[in-house]
Amino acid sequence: MRENLWKYVSVVLVLLLALSTVAIVVLYKAISPAVVSPNNTAPAVVETPVNLTCNGTSSYQINQLKEEVAYLRSLINKTGGKTIAVVPIFGIIDDYTALEVIPLLRRISTNGSIGGVLLWIESPGGEVGPVMEIYSTVKKLSLVKPVVAYSGGIMASGGYYIANGADKIVASPLAEVGSIGVIYVHYDLQENYQRNGIKVEVFKTGPYKDMGAEWRDLTPEEKKIITNMVNTYFQAFLQAVSEGRNMSISQVKKFASGRTWFAENVTGALVDETGGIDTAISVLERLMNVTGAKVVIYKNLETPSDFEVVGSKALYLDPSYITPYLGGD
Repeated sequence: MRENLWKYVSVVLVLLLALSTVAIVVLYKAISPAVVSPNNTAPAVVETPVNLTCNGTSSYQINQLKEEVAYLRSLINKTGGKTIAVVPIFGIIDDYTALEVIPLLRRISTNGSIGGVLLWIESPGGEVGPVMEIYSTVKKLSLVKPVVAYSGGIMASGGYYIANGADKIVASPLAEVGSIGVIYVHYDLQENYQRNGIKVEVFKTGPYKDMGAEWRDLTPEEKKIITNMVNTYFQAFLQAVSEGRNMSISQVKKFASGRTWFAENVTGALVDETGGIDTAISVLERLMNVTGAKVVIYKNLETPSDFEVVGSKALYLDPSYITPYLGGD
């Protein structure tokens, strides 16, 4: 029974992947940011198309497939485990974060004893690449298991980006959430080098090979390239929030000034509910259709039993939830 159910899930997921690929291509063409001149660095305002149709497949049909996935997932949850896996994402998100989190989430997705995942995010953001990779993995995980993102302190920028891959977002009332935006910083230390007698000689194969280097200023063409790059990442961020929060691009832009918000002031918009980790677990249990789920905290694949809640983070977690994972599937 369970094996046949997974076969149905696999078929539906393949269909969704194919449809999503086509939809992304159409969306990219529709929302691809316009070229911005060096004198105008403001992100382009783009509206999301309504009732998108791609290769004869309407948004209604796509929604129907999503409903089927949700139904099949609910059947799996009824026959699957009642364990909640808490996956912490703390601090600056970089390549090492992705290296730890992505394999863990992929392993959890195939663990039949785990019925739902709580992403515990305490992060001000991080690097674009790792953030987008983790977000993509969370989206895939949410196709087969309910996922809730939670923060007790800060879920900003890349941290909030990742949270939008979850089914629900819960945060402490005074947790900082949002900071929707992209930033690129260039340091021009050319005059400083000259004052200190430092001469830099560069041998390069192309005019842009040292673009962004601190020993020289950016050229007008390089500023244009970087502006377009920042706007492209910004559009991806807007799209992720639009999909995750079921909001239009124009609605998301109202919160996309780069600032953070107290969760209690954006409930129903950037977050679903406010409360502590107990509230987040309750929300996840509702999605799993269970009560009294066992809660297990994962640190990594190698030494999951060594995970400890350190410092002030312990204030956010009821001691009864600190149950180390002892290995095995």
